[in-house]
Parts: sequence; structure tokens; C-alpha cells
Amino acid sequence: MFRGFRVYGRVQGVFFRHSARIEAERLGIRGTARNLADGSVEVFAYGDAAAVLALHQWLRLGPTQARVDAVEEVELDSAAFEQLPVNFQVR
Repeated sequence: MFRGFRVYGRVQGVFFRHSARIEAERLGIRGTARNLADGSVEVFAYGDAAAVLALHQWLRLGPTQARVDAVEEVELDSAAFEQLPVNFQVR
């Protein structure tokens, strides 16, 4: 399963991307997490469907320092999939 998410709230400067990488690695997911200019975090995730759904649930909470206001699923294209790393990377 390949999904993209945008996470809104206080999610930059609170180790959100680093914590997302740790959780994704624990779940065996490959993908990326990156800060966007509007203050949100974009996450691309590829892996077993149950693992991707578990990461989606984790994104709704984030690390203890974060405040997640919303998580939206984003449209993906084949180019995004082709650019995925073989592991999970913070960008």
C-alpha cells in the first residue's frame, strides 16, 4: 500500500519527522517525511497495508511535543512512488 499524508498543527521543530522515521522503521515502512513551507509535514509511506494504517494512526498523535490538528491524505502519482528510498528518510 502506498499512501501520502499531510500533517497540520505544531509539527515542525518538535522532532516530528525524526519520530515518524522511528515509527515507520519499527513498522517496516519505506518512505519520506519532510517539512513544508506552510508549517505542515508531508509523509509518503509504502508497505504492508496494516503497517501503513498503523502509521496513519500514529501520525494523528505524533510525538509528545507535537500538537496534531489534522491529518489529510494527499493525492499521489507514480513519480512519487518511483522516488521513494529503500528505507524511511527524513528530508
